[in-house]
Amino acid sequence: MQTVIVTGGAQGIGRVTTQYLLTHGYRVAVWENDAEALEEFSEAMKAANSKALVINCDISSETAVKNAVRATLDRFGQINHLINNAAIMVDKPLDRFTLEEWNRVIGTNLTGTFLCSKYTAPHLTEQLGSIVNLCSTRAFQSEPDTFAYSASKGGILALTHSLAVSLGPAVRVNCISPGWIDVSALKKKGKARNETLRPEDHSQHPAGRVGQADDIARMILFLINDSNSFITGQNFVVDGGISRKMIYV
Repeated sequence: MQTVIVTGGAQGIGRVTTQYLLTHGYRVAVWENDAEALEEFSEAMKAANSKALVINCDISSETAVKNAVRATLDRFGQINHLINNAAIMVDKPLDRFTLEEWNRVIGTNLTGTFLCSKYTAPHLTEQLGSIVNLCSTRAFQSEPDTFAYSASKGGILALTHSLAVSLGPAVRVNCISPGWIDVSALKKKGKARNETLRPEDHSQHPAGRVGQADDIARMILFLINDSNSFITGQNFVVDGGISRKMIYV
């Protein structure tokens, strides 16, 4: 049975991905740094009696990542795939955006992806495994005041092809760039809410709807499947086609 690490796996896309992986026969190590989400998810996994390991891990910390790798190996004995999903965002005008906030976002989103890849790479190589990085359409286009998040996702795009070339052929590395994915109801209880989506929210997408976390989870399952071993170094945009749409106001 293969083992998959999902960073930020207790909420949003990560949570749904973890559930998909478990139902498709994988063992999952969830690395999560949000205390409230960690507690809620640990209880849910206990109740489900699932093959999941939940680890408190700040992926921006080299020591924490090393410890999480060790704990995952102690429990499951191997690491086959890494899903670099964990990310944070701070939206502020440039004149109020602090260096501390910049470093915190870059540290989690980009440096965290690097650290997790670095310290799982030897074990992924042993298993001829794969890495899937969560990028974003914000690597190519922006809303105002998303400086660090957009920069981190642009970095992840470049890091993905660098890792693919460096770790191949033993390890495949790809990334996914989600568009608008509604995860409003998939957050920890303190922040979860059912966002009311308007008809125009859906209709502006060529696919006719706003995305769901399941759309990303299914793409992740596709990319880690050993049958797709010829795919590496690629970015897959999953956004309902909206980034291809010319909009004139």
